[in-house]
Amino acid sequence: MNIQRQNIVLVLVGLLAGLSLSIGNGVFAEREAVVATPGGLPVEELRTFSDVFGRIKNDYVEDVADKELLENAIRGMLSGLDPHSAYLDQEQFKELQVGTSGEFGGLGIEVGMEDGFVKVIAPIDDTPAQRAGIQAGDLIIRLDDTPVKGLTLNEAVKIMRGKPGTVLKLTVVREGVEQPLKIDIKRDVIKVKSVKQRALEPGFGYVRISQFQSKTAENMVDAIDKLKKDAGGSLKGLVLDLRNNPGGVLNGAVAVSDAFLKKGLIVYTEGRVNDSKLRFNATPDDVLDGAPMVVLVNQGSASASEIVSGALQDHKRAIIVGSRTFGKGSVQTILPLSNGTAVKLTTARYYTPSGRSIQAEGIQPDIKLEQVRVSAVEAPLEPIKEADLSRHLTNGDAKKANKKDAEKDQDKEEKSLAQTDYQLYEALNLLKGLAIQREQMQ
Repeated sequence: MNIQRQNIVLVLVGLLAGLSLSIGNGVFAEREAVVATPGGLPVEELRTFSDVFGRIKNDYVEDVADKELLENAIRGMLSGLDPHSAYLDQEQFKELQVGTSGEFGGLGIEVGMEDGFVKVIAPIDDTPAQRAGIQAGDLIIRLDDTPVKGLTLNEAVKIMRGKPGTVLKLTVVREGVEQPLKIDIKRDVIKVKSVKQRALEPGFGYVRISQFQSKTAENMVDAIDKLKKDAGGSLKGLVLDLRNNPGGVLNGAVAVSDAFLKKGLIVYTEGRVNDSKLRFNATPDDVLDGAPMVVLVNQGSASASEIVSGALQDHKRAIIVGSRTFGKGSVQTILPLSNGTAVKLTTARYYTPSGRSIQAEGIQPDIKLEQVRVSAVEAPLEPIKEADLSRHLTNGDAKKANKKDAEKDQDKEEKSLAQTDYQLYEALNLLKGLAIQREQMQ
């Protein structure tokens, strides 16, 4: 047994050394030196590992292959670090590559783990999950008849993905709701369109970014150019909506921030190795030519969304409105291994230009505004005005009459916006005030 234990220890040491070397590029240079030094080995812990390995091989009710045991050990080693580090076998690595291509079969939610359950970071726009009413912050406790407790995040995601048209029943715990909710969602091909735009009022634009992809900044600039063209050449102000945006590609977030900043630091990362220490700076250009901005965020705004809102807030380029963001301020690096598997490892933390760490803190909005539902209240009796009297005289100015009709139509649109999206309604009001102030200062 001692010989077997020593052999297992030697195999494990070789495995660890091989894992470090296979990652390459000097990322684990310091740790490789530790592994190669006999005095630096955690001998007692390795002996415990070999004891457990031997017990499982000899006493477990079923025979388990060495490869499976060692892969599970690697999974446990990574999952014990933080909620985002993970070991990806060949199939999981391929699924990750498919998932980042912008089209895949599933429900359309960005998820993480919390207390052993799957937590919804944000539903993706125009997906089955959003249409079914899934909300940021929901805890998924059951997938069909399978309890989530005890599953890894990758195992849970694998169950959620599936053939388009098939139905998955989610059991969800939601804050403020006493009983768990049962929600049926039909899987579909998830095609993520990251940028949408529309005019809120003449001169005031709205751009929604649902996820950061490699071409998000390019698509956003095209959307703003269209809004400017429709507005006669320039915008009085812009609402940038990052609510329920779970993040995405770092370069996309940097490029979006750069589109509105003329100079200065956008974001920087800090880690233990030199490769994880990065700084990104703005170039001298502002797609809005200094027009005021309001950025909408909520608890579903994470990662890349927090980079953008943090950079614009620190540079006082935009007013951030909504609720505190998710607080996912760590960098994950995919490190392919020689056997077709990969390690997803947290390698750094994000910091805003002023040095604030996003991790577990999030971005605190300048104006806290929760999403509420507004309903119209009908007055018991409409006050009588001159215009209601029989045979009343007109004011003799047809232009003014047409202007009043247009103002009535605009009032109706504003009431509709207040009822459908109160946060956006208030953001528009704030933007109008900023635009008036800017005009008065010019």
